[in-house]
Amino acid sequence: MASHIEQPPALEGTVPTYVPAHVIRRRARLERLTYGAAALGITIAPHYDSLWPAHLGAAAVAVGSFSWLWGKWDRADAWTGFLTSCQKALPVLSGAGLYVANLMRPGADLWEYALPVGWAALMTATTPLTHAAGLAALAPQENTDDTPALEAAPEQAPAPTTYAEYRAWEWSNAKATSTTLLTSVTLYQEDARDFWGIVIAPQGEAVPDLNPTTLAGIFDLPVGTVTLSLIEGSGPGRKLLEARPTLDQLQQAQQDPTHRLFEEKLARPGGGADGMLLTGYRTEPNRIAYRVTAPDNQMIQLNQKQIARSVGYKDLSLVMVETDGLGDGLISIYKEHPLLNVREATIDDLTMAPDGTIALGQQPDGRTGRIPLYDPQMGAITDLFVGAPGAGKSVTLLHVIAAERISGIVSIVADAQDGMSLPEVDGRVYHFGKGIPATAATIAAAVDLGKYREKISAQNGWGSFEIGNPWPLVNITADELNRILSADAVVPRPFRKWVTGLVGDSQSTGRKLGEGIRFAAQSIHLADLGDKDRIRANAKNGTVWLGRTNSSTTQHMARDGVLPPGVDIAPIPRYFGTGGGSTIDAAFEGKEAKHGPITAGMANIINGGSLYVNRTWFARKENKTYPHLIALMESRPIPRLTPEEDLIFQTAYAKWLAFAEALLTGGDTEQGINNAANAAQTAAKQELTRLGIHDDEDDDQPSTGSIKDRILDLLAGGPMALKDVRRRLDDVAPGSVNNAMTDLREAGHVIPAGGRGIYQLANQ
Repeated sequence: MASHIEQPPALEGTVPTYVPAHVIRRRARLERLTYGAAALGITIAPHYDSLWPAHLGAAAVAVGSFSWLWGKWDRADAWTGFLTSCQKALPVLSGAGLYVANLMRPGADLWEYALPVGWAALMTATTPLTHAAGLAALAPQENTDDTPALEAAPEQAPAPTTYAEYRAWEWSNAKATSTTLLTSVTLYQEDARDFWGIVIAPQGEAVPDLNPTTLAGIFDLPVGTVTLSLIEGSGPGRKLLEARPTLDQLQQAQQDPTHRLFEEKLARPGGGADGMLLTGYRTEPNRIAYRVTAPDNQMIQLNQKQIARSVGYKDLSLVMVETDGLGDGLISIYKEHPLLNVREATIDDLTMAPDGTIALGQQPDGRTGRIPLYDPQMGAITDLFVGAPGAGKSVTLLHVIAAERISGIVSIVADAQDGMSLPEVDGRVYHFGKGIPATAATIAAAVDLGKYREKISAQNGWGSFEIGNPWPLVNITADELNRILSADAVVPRPFRKWVTGLVGDSQSTGRKLGEGIRFAAQSIHLADLGDKDRIRANAKNGTVWLGRTNSSTTQHMARDGVLPPGVDIAPIPRYFGTGGGSTIDAAFEGKEAKHGPITAGMANIINGGSLYVNRTWFARKENKTYPHLIALMESRPIPRLTPEEDLIFQTAYAKWLAFAEALLTGGDTEQGINNAANAAQTAAKQELTRLGIHDDEDDDQPSTGSIKDRILDLLAGGPMALKDVRRRLDDVAPGSVNNAMTDLREAGHVIPAGGRGIYQLANQ
């Protein structure tokens, strides 16, 4: 193809740049408009002193242009090149010079208006900048008989206006493509940048073989996505070029069975990850892991049961979900359960890290599962451990208590099942209360300990707790607490209400006083707790260890907001599913169902809105005990309270134990409550005597007469409950208040006011 030159290059010897004619015309028009605007400024601006920034700008442009031109002369290697530079500098230097001349001339002579007009006319007529660019317009002509079709290949084609033309232009301008042309460029699809084309070499020549890096560099595409291959039935002068930067990746992903499994099974409606987006996946010998995210403005939604059903699994424990409680999640599908065998714990595992956590066990992906014993930012813990018999709850608690002893944390433990759940801790922790009365007394004594810390902190202006300064961290563990708190517990109502208040108080105030509390039960519905709103809210703020439970417990957990939003998990099964058989298959065939090892220690751990699966470290049982855990506990001395705190706790425990025992036997009568209060007062005196401390309480107590007078003064304001009287007279022992009220009633000074335990003056 030949070309006809409509406009020659600016200077002989320069290499022209061939562009469409309309490009040259548009550039010339823009240059002429610029000269007109500049002429107006040159005419007007020099006559105004207030436009000094324009004056400085004109001078700076003139100096800069002259410096640039001087540099061109210094480096000029050809006379024509320097003339081109002069041509480019001419409009700027002449216009700036004219501006400075008008500025320096006082007054307003006629030539100061005529010269800018003449300058603009001359520049407009000659357009020196456009000519200096060396542009030339090309117009195609018909080929002559003696001119080969590819002879014009060295000449540049017109500027591209479509995507196909642009790709052909990139090929023709690359040095590695020589004299070949890229023709018939075609997109595979409109919404992708993938294309194919035919590369043609001149007559008698072959299309060169180019390596993948060179091919990718021509089009600025990833290496390996551009190929050049022979065309069947054609010679080496024509080759097929294919560029597939996106289609290859998409096709590869679509052909990957792992990717297809998610799109076709899980992300479909009812698949368990409905509408969730796949952001990444990985395949391992025993696991397929899908990283998923929720669409914008949606929360993560993953259903473990539906996912297992979608992939055809009958063992739910082989499907695990984790979320951050917001928009991201992880689905893990295992071939064989990864937690069938876990190792025993070490001292390093159970030593509290600077962030307050310990390694409690192993997660399915091999990472250690960590839970906090203390939160440096939030303070002491408020945890909940739930697991049916055989779920591994007791072994898990033993690991936690062993970690507390190793880490120097004072363990105050109570077991409402008469110590049968945690026998290994007896004599190996600071305090171990066995039975329902001892459990209640333990929590009550811990509350009194917290009140002491609160009083001292207020006196010294301490706003936060620091481990060891001056007190050690204390964690209270109350096992089988549902034997007291649940609605069907066989305890008097006043007793349950008393303990419920103690638990709520400890949860609410313990964080800032270095007193954590965790309560555990075999199967517990938070709605069954006495002060359910208060205890539920505090339990959700801590770590929840949710072992094997029945389905109703799991559903209650979800409704109470313990489980992260958008997560639906199935209860952990009793056994690991092995052998491929199910109970339904066995029932249909009339055979015994096969099952694998028990899932003891498996749990869903919820903390801070996140959820993950963990199995507690293995503990070998010998002679009905766990020797390895005992050895771990006995590897460190028992952490203890300070002497002052020890006195407060031991005295309070003796007092509240007597109170709890009397309250349990006395039922919910008023006399029973009074007897319990008197028993507590007597027990406290006996404990102080046992410790060799003189009890001067009687010396400090007001006389009986003064107590009665104070009671009468309180009742003068209207009827009042006995418990409120005891609260108002907080400097008097509860038993003394009860005795004084009884004397007043027998003397006829006060009478019952209708409600139980409510009194008023006889003359009211």
